Amino acid sequence: MSKETLETQAGGQADNWTAAMAEQDKEKTQSSANVDEEETLAGTRDTHDDYERASFKNLDKKAGQLTNANANLNVILDIPVTLSMEVGRTELPIHSLLQLNQGSVVELDRLAGEPMDVLINGTLIAHGEVVVVNEKFGIRLTDVISPAERVKKLK
Repeated sequence: MSKETLETQAGGQADNWTAAMAEQDKEKTQSSANVDEEETLAGTRDTHDDYERASFKNLDKKAGQLTNANANLNVILDIPVTLSMEVGRTELPIHSLLQLNQGSVVELDRLAGEPMDVLINGTLIAHGEVVVVNEKFGIRLTDVISPAERVKKLK
């Protein structure tokens, strides 16, 4: 090949390269123009009459917290709880339990005359003594456990 033919081919390749780069720049420009057009359309959509912007309330730091002024305890006043009185406890092996029958005596861990435990849903809340009221058993509370002491026992 002659020098002129090589230069023409090299020039042709250079021209092809330049044309390809120009075409790529043209595509980028068109792509960014499409994005700008979509953003403009989106902006007009927000102001369109068919759409309505959402409104939110400002959040307050104390929102959702109960205070003495707005606490409504009436909501929980009708919840039933189980109050029970425990005379005492003991542990027995199963073979001793199977030998119990009518008239058997089981020794408990409490002394006679000692106050009994008053439990609400299984949690100790007071101590008391048995009384009879209109031929039914009742309980007289002698010592109520403070909430702080109840929390200590949970730990």
